[in-house]
Amino acid sequence: MNRLIFGAALAAALSMGAAARASVTVIGGGLAEACSKAALSGKAEIRLERICTEALEKETLSSRDRAGTYVNRGILKMRRANWEGAQSDFNEAVREKPDLGEAYANRGAVFIGMHKYADSLPDLNKGLALGVEAPAKVYFDRALAYEGLDDAKSAYFDYQKAVELSPDWEAPKTELARFHVERKE
Repeated sequence: MNRLIFGAALAAALSMGAAARASVTVIGGGLAEACSKAALSGKAEIRLERICTEALEKETLSSRDRAGTYVNRGILKMRRANWEGAQSDFNEAVREKPDLGEAYANRGAVFIGMHKYADSLPDLNKGLALGVEAPAKVYFDRALAYEGLDDAKSAYFDYQKAVELSPDWEAPKTELARFHVERKE
């Protein structure tokens, strides 16, 4: 049986914005595509949110692209720690397209940002079950949630899964380095 020992770094990970975001790619030109690119850019400027809002108000979008634009605007809001605004956008995305895994995964990340770790797990799990473009990010977020719930073993295995799925991504490797695994006789 393995026993896990680790240092507490969850608060540091959250304060550095380590919770991962899963954007939705929208193509075809126009404001919705610009919103998608803004979410992918890593920037958090309020003017980028306005582009997303304008896309939602002025463009005729498919259900997927409309939900994706809500997700992308929610990501921009998360980057500024506007948890309530982001949650509202992810709720709208779920209403628009209930099978969009990224909407659930990001809503789970909002709960992590709000330190509501137990509340994040159903959404993170549903996002994984529905499928997301970057599952490593969701496993990473779920690991953060497990750490917040003092479940080191589950956190360890989710960090491992994130590394397995995205071996070049440093964030889960850094988190795994904090763990010490010992064999119990």
